[in-house]
Amino acid sequence: MVIEPEYQEALNYLYSYVDYSLTRSMRNAAKNFNLDRVYRLLRLLGDPHLKYKVIHVAGTKGKGSTSAMMASALQAAGYKVGFYTSPHLSDYCERIQINGVSISHNRLVQMVEEIKPAVEQVEKITTFEITTALGFWYFAQEDADAAVIEVGLGGRLDATNVVSPLVSVITSLSLDHVDVLGDTLAKIAFEKAGIIKQGHPIVLSPQREEALLVVERIAKERNAPLSLVGRDYLFAPWSHTLNGQSMLVWPKEDQPMVTAFIESGGRENWEPLRLTIPLLGHHQVENAATAYTSLQVARSEGLAISEADIIKGFANVNWPGRFEVLRRSPLFVVDSAHNRNSALKLRQAINDYLPGQPVILIFGASEDKDVEGMFAELLPRVRMVIATESRHPRAMGADRLVELAHRYGCPAKKVLPAEDAVEYALNKAGDEFAIVTAGSLFVAAAVRDIWQENYAKQN
Repeated sequence: MVIEPEYQEALNYLYSYVDYSLTRSMRNAAKNFNLDRVYRLLRLLGDPHLKYKVIHVAGTKGKGSTSAMMASALQAAGYKVGFYTSPHLSDYCERIQINGVSISHNRLVQMVEEIKPAVEQVEKITTFEITTALGFWYFAQEDADAAVIEVGLGGRLDATNVVSPLVSVITSLSLDHVDVLGDTLAKIAFEKAGIIKQGHPIVLSPQREEALLVVERIAKERNAPLSLVGRDYLFAPWSHTLNGQSMLVWPKEDQPMVTAFIESGGRENWEPLRLTIPLLGHHQVENAATAYTSLQVARSEGLAISEADIIKGFANVNWPGRFEVLRRSPLFVVDSAHNRNSALKLRQAINDYLPGQPVILIFGASEDKDVEGMFAELLPRVRMVIATESRHPRAMGADRLVELAHRYGCPAKKVLPAEDAVEYALNKAGDEFAIVTAGSLFVAAAVRDIWQENYAKQN
């Protein structure tokens, strides 16, 4: 990828501020998080975050996929839709999109220059806070009708938590970023539930009871109507292939009719809404159900969107790096699983889509991640680990990954850089093995870029 000098200078400027995502330890970061700096910067920009309807999404896993599906459905409904997400896969501009198109390099360069006088008036501002303000400002400048805003880290003190959302959404919660968010599910749920606003509805994905009780308590305290996926809206997988999957979703009031439909083997004249998504894995069915429920709640809050819009938007969603099939023979899948819960879901997807097929795992992770937990879930299903590293400063050494893999009785080999890891895996796979990449979004992005640059044209 060729990076223009002006664009690189703009990125250098953004990264010249504190960027906790690049520090090797975030243990001391929590005390530095607050919303005062973001509020001040946005005031200097004319409060752009208040000029369009917002759906605000937090969660440990699934928040990106859920957000992408909602943004795609809103676009199908004819809205001009901002989408703010992080981190990016290949290019920083992916974080700020309108109708699925990233802000251009030239426009980002221009906006960075324009925002500098305001940034200079806010002490101790961070990279993520500036980027968040840039995203909100861009959406306002482009007259966006609505925006789907994904939380960066946590929720309560995240820079995005200045919005006044039509609906707030919390996806699946599990242990991650424990140094900052807390070392129990209840503590993490408390941080995520910080996005719940007084009187504004909240949609919650299925949760373990420890997390559910915390979110329900905070929603009640803030008089925020809560819709729980799996209780107020129900869902079921219907079919799946490597091309995509379909599912059923329905409000609890329709359960008697759904029961009749299921008992008839699908031969009833009536059937619940059927959605098709290109994203693979049962966890994406849950994410789609959460996205659908959130749009239903948003509709009750005045957002005009039809079932046909949702069907079309979900079918056309594009969200790379999540059990994404790059090649069929040998099968090559890139996934961004980076904690134990997501590794479990990846293993379940491998079993669903690759039953009985041996797997070579290309794996790299950040040093603050629960690698042992991920290996406990994945390695019983893996024949060999190829340990590699991304260029990220928090990357765990490949030697350490090999050592940990050996503790689980799995053959492992260090292969650096990632380009060589991909080539080694392809040579090793032959016709028998499937290749799966996991452990880090940065490694997933690196492998995906390597594939696009060196192998995609061969298929």
